[in-house]
Amino acid sequence: MDRAEDDVRKIRREPTGSGCPVGRGDDGTWQVRGYPAARAVLRSSDTVQAGLGIETVEKLPAKIRRPVLYRDGSEHREHRRQTARYFTPRRVDEHYRELTERVTLSYLETLRTAGEAQLEDLTFGVAIDVACGVIGLTHSRPGIQRRLERFFPEKFGKPGLTSLHGIYWLFRQNTNWLRIYFGDVRPAVRAHRERPADNLISHLIAEGCSEPEILGECLTYAAAGMITTREFICVAAWHLFTDDALRKRYVNGDESERLAVLHEILRLEPVVARLTRRTTGPVELPGDDGPVTVPAGALVDILVDEANTDPEAVGTTPMAVCPGRPATTGRYAAALSFGDGPHRCPGADIAMMETNVFLGHLFALEGIRMLTTPRVTFQDEIGGYVIRGLRVAVDKG
Repeated sequence: MDRAEDDVRKIRREPTGSGCPVGRGDDGTWQVRGYPAARAVLRSSDTVQAGLGIETVEKLPAKIRRPVLYRDGSEHREHRRQTARYFTPRRVDEHYRELTERVTLSYLETLRTAGEAQLEDLTFGVAIDVACGVIGLTHSRPGIQRRLERFFPEKFGKPGLTSLHGIYWLFRQNTNWLRIYFGDVRPAVRAHRERPADNLISHLIAEGCSEPEILGECLTYAAAGMITTREFICVAAWHLFTDDALRKRYVNGDESERLAVLHEILRLEPVVARLTRRTTGPVELPGDDGPVTVPAGALVDILVDEANTDPEAVGTTPMAVCPGRPATTGRYAAALSFGDGPHRCPGADIAMMETNVFLGHLFALEGIRMLTTPRVTFQDEIGGYVIRGLRVAVDKG
């Protein structure tokens, strides 16, 4: 079957490799494209986290606790067990929905008053406010959005000491760390030491974490809870603005129907399209011609966007938006877009609730329309997309 048939994706990445479910590149890195093989890697107990700057983290002194993203094994499992209560579906509904509704209406009122706005500015504001509520960054000085935009720029440079470019990025990176520490993390830590609350920072304080360790955790959750959510809301809105039938189905649907639409868009447009693992022992994966064994010590790239459109796993017309696919339902309706295994994104339910609340209110606005088609750039290390310039307008109220 032609996988390009009915291809409605907005995000067009360059094709990689031969398309085999499991293969090995010229540089020795294994590439996994098939859904069953990708899921097997992510669930394997013989793999550990790789990529995402882990080489830099590994150089830190042993006494410094690593952010949860960079931990594996029993230490990682225990942290996830202790913090799972912050991300349960019940807690999302009881603790975060009202906050999301309130901040969404506030930002959309700004849109109604102005008549026009950049969608990425509105979505980033909402994502920041919700994630800060979950994390406990609730005592920030003014300017948090600007500080986070500088810390997570559209294009990253590589820090170093061997060129002016590297020195610039090293200085910029360290400066941005300090800005977030003094502007956001330290005030929150001080407040929660005096009056503990039911949030992540208070939990980390109780665990005995130092302020630099808490800063690292906060930035990890910020990247997952703010940056990726902003981009997904934008790409989901883009789909709804340009597909009348899908938009009608979303607007007229109940919550379960709306979530089915959003999960299917996310399956097709994963915000993080490349996950990397290193094997600690031989890992057997299903291939076209039988099992393939990846040896210990190998670097493995999981190409999420290709695994999510594996017709053997998701069914016919894998490049189309078909909410409620029989092969991708329930917890895995978005296929591997939230990862899988020990490092599966803990905030999946928050992200989907937040997206649904924002888009539900956005498309209820009188005269809502898209004025400009956005431009798309990429974060190469994670295969992530960055959507900018999607300008929307409403009838002024």
